[in-house]
Amino acid sequence: MSRVPTFSSPFMLGFDEIERALDRVSKTAGDGYPPYNIERLPRTETAPDTLRITLAVAGFTQDQLEILLEESQLVIRGRQADDKSRQYLHRGIAARQFQRTFLLAEGMEVTGAELANGLLAVDLVRPEPERIIRRIDIVARD
Repeated sequence: MSRVPTFSSPFMLGFDEIERALDRVSKTAGDGYPPYNIERLPRTETAPDTLRITLAVAGFTQDQLEILLEESQLVIRGRQADDKSRQYLHRGIAARQFQRTFLLAEGMEVTGAELANGLLAVDLVRPEPERIIRRIDIVARD
């Protein structure tokens, strides 16, 4: 059975990239580790609309975390290695790896990241869209 494209309307031209992005997001939505919040920070006179992604990364150090911007995706990875020198009597906290991917809208910019108290905060700026009106000349062909 073939899948009917979401953006198959003849009035929606050039939205195939958005449909592919929605497919990618739906495939990675099931993993719940690490938990995260996304919040909108209030606009100030000096700062535009800002979004903050906060991930709970307790147990990870700064050098075990990596943040990459790959085309329109924000990729956050954490890698912990088992410490072979330790002998555990009970092990409830596992050394774990993760990768969280967030699809960013065109023009979104990452302004910084901070690790404090086991929380990794990544700030993004939402660009102000320009309203563009352009007249298209009609060429008459006889």
